[in-house]
Amino acid sequence: AGLYPPGSTFKIVTALEYMREHPDDYKDFHFDCNGVYHNGDYSIKCFHSEAHGSQDFVKAFANSCNGAFSSLGLVLDLNRFHSTAEELLFNNPLPLSGYSYKESSFNMKEGAGTWEILQTSIGQGTTLITPLHNALITAAIANGGTLMKPYMLDRVVSVGGEEVKKFLPATGGILMTAAEAANLTELMRDVVVEGTGSSVRTDAYTVAAKTGTAEFETGKETHAWFTGFAPVESPKIVVTVLVEESGSGGKVAGPIARQLFDIYMSRES
Repeated sequence: AGLYPPGSTFKIVTALEYMREHPDDYKDFHFDCNGVYHNGDYSIKCFHSEAHGSQDFVKAFANSCNGAFSSLGLVLDLNRFHSTAEELLFNNPLPLSGYSYKESSFNMKEGAGTWEILQTSIGQGTTLITPLHNALITAAIANGGTLMKPYMLDRVVSVGGEEVKKFLPATGGILMTAAEAANLTELMRDVVVEGTGSSVRTDAYTVAAKTGTAEFETGKETHAWFTGFAPVESPKIVVTVLVEESGSGGKVAGPIARQLFDIYMSRES
């Protein structure tokens, strides 16, 4: 039920929209990052003003380059961007019955000003999401674009061990095409291999992920986000971590996710 700015985990949505609008040439995107992106009177800083240098689309996503994604947001069709966000269940109910939760919100539409576009494209502004919703988007990517309905119980058994009721998985909708899910998986894999998700990199199994560091109030520490799945070639588990007011997603939320992945994968092996 907690709503939070998604920070850079929202770059999954921005990246999907850019790929939808540039299906044949999105990998040709290029941006030179000096740590601070200036547009008129507005400035967008990368984390700690780190200069990422020459960035293509894959590197910009892996390094979570705010300047690149802010500039990229300015060329998007805002009506289509809004539609994509709603297809991913922003401003809509989740396929979850019997449990209390809040709907995530995405407010940017055609006519938005430059500052709103710059902020929204990197998961700031007025966009809000629940950790559950972030996990569902990640799960749909892991599942080839298909969202499954969350459920809390696998089965009910009697005191004698007899199965009384069995709960079965059910489809909750198609959030994207299989090709789009595969492209996002490729991007998220590079986050772990060579980007901000290095804290979950291991030789024991593969992980695809996105980190986030979300500003929410001036003078307060950022929220740390991580969302990802493993193993990449045959996904079995999604982990989404939010640590309030704790700093960097890669440095704080990532190691927590790594512990959960380790526990689960050790039981699988």
